[in-house]
Amino acid sequence: MGRSAAFFDLDKTVIAKSSALAFGRPFYRDGLITRRDVVKSAYAQLMFRLGGTDEQTMARTRDYLAALCKGWPVEQVRQIVAETLHELINPYVYAEAAALIEEHQAAGRDVVLVSASGDEMVRPIGELLGVSDVIATRMAIEDGRYSGEVEFYAAGPSKVDAVGELAKERGYDLADCYAYSDSVTDVPLLECVGHPTAVNPDRALRKLATENAWPVLEFRHPVPLGRRLRDRPAVPVAAAALGVGVGVAIGIAWYGRHRRARTAPA
Repeated sequence: MGRSAAFFDLDKTVIAKSSALAFGRPFYRDGLITRRDVVKSAYAQLMFRLGGTDEQTMARTRDYLAALCKGWPVEQVRQIVAETLHELINPYVYAEAAALIEEHQAAGRDVVLVSASGDEMVRPIGELLGVSDVIATRMAIEDGRYSGEVEFYAAGPSKVDAVGELAKERGYDLADCYAYSDSVTDVPLLECVGHPTAVNPDRALRKLATENAWPVLEFRHPVPLGRRLRDRPAVPVAAAALGVGVGVAIGIAWYGRHRRARTAPA
């Protein structure tokens, strides 16, 4: 195992759009969710991002996620992810993020995706990127279905706890590790490594990055996997330097509800 790692947030860091928007549009267009569902979920995600690592905000978001997913068959969720991954996620992966991941891997570092989205979604995205290690939200399962409880909610300080456990297990020196995120909610994650970088940062994170002299990267080119393989970025990612799924799991739950209703015996 390597003694150094690079930890990447997912939404707006590796993926160009928020997962909620990526999945929400076809659900709404096809009548799978109502306008009220769209507004409620968008509001829940916004409150999480604006609330930072506030304990009450994270608890409300976690409970909303658990209630939404309660009762859905796990295998059905995995099947949905497999069917929609290339359509809804692959086109939105930043070419710069994919290249940066490859640079870390070429340097001998482990790469870890760290996301509040569900493990059933984050792990396949990792496979798409050639990343086998993920830290993601894990839902409790009973008899093949989500029980409505959350075993681990990968948000705020909890991300740091999981990163610390992984570092201890593998012998990482966090002072030699890297972390990337777009959101102020991930300040604890960025502060726990020796090489933090803000990617497409929100206003609050940009301010903190400036105050702490952290590098800031702007990723602007989402490119599908096939094109990335044919046409590597001509400019090194380092030259771009200028100095959260919950939504995914929500989308999975909505789609799972529709598929279960559609396949139920008449």
